[in-house]
Amino acid sequence: MTVLQRFSLEGKVAIVTGASSGLGVAFAKALAEAGADVVLGARRADRLDGTRKMVEELDRRALAVTTDVARQPDCQNLVDTAMAEFGRVDVLVNNAGIGTAVPATRETVEEFTQVIDVNLNGCYWMAQACGRVMQPGSSIVNISSILGLTTANLPQAAYAASKAGLIGLTRDLAQQWGGRKGIRVNALAPGFFESEMTDQYKPGYLDSMMARVPLGRKGDPEELAAALVFLAGDAGGYVTGQTIAVDGGITIT
Repeated sequence: MTVLQRFSLEGKVAIVTGASSGLGVAFAKALAEAGADVVLGARRADRLDGTRKMVEELDRRALAVTTDVARQPDCQNLVDTAMAEFGRVDVLVNNAGIGTAVPATRETVEEFTQVIDVNLNGCYWMAQACGRVMQPGSSIVNISSILGLTTANLPQAAYAASKAGLIGLTRDLAQQWGGRKGIRVNALAPGFFESEMTDQYKPGYLDSMMARVPLGRKGDPEELAAALVFLAGDAGGYVTGQTIAVDGGITIT
């Protein structure tokens, strides 16, 4: 096997949550370009269909399943549907997530709980369902955040807690499933990439944060997607339990 062949996902089936917009679309595109068929989950069925068409235009099979990862039955249904259609699940990308920026003394129980339910609990339900059917050599990639490792001058207790928790979940599942099931579990911690979530920030916020980024710029979603492809396939075959920051260096400042 050549080095480039190790990055191929030919014959693999990948599930991507949060696949209706932003980074989820970039992940689905990269996985399809690497050769995988892709099962797409998200709450917005109309936009999810656009991602499905994009994958099919890359000559890969795609399946769109309306999914709210905060609901465990939805997560199980997404995996069951993937197995019924393709007979296997080789890669899970736990990308679905929401963010808030609410001062800690004002945040409501509902606001905090909703973030944890989607960003942390949803990743666990998806991993649990996939862990039951994945074969040795499979890979789970959890999309955490640099806010699980550092701060960014916003009041984001719920979001930061969920993303830090996801890093801990990544380590635990990696040690549970590595030797026993042959499933690798890793996390990516993206820095500043433009998305629907960052569109909610006040004007000028992202530009103001560039002073903390050694590379001096925001990330390109394709750069993050390339790191995902590395972890998803044989190229990352000896990497597990790790959180890889793709952040232009902000976590070293």
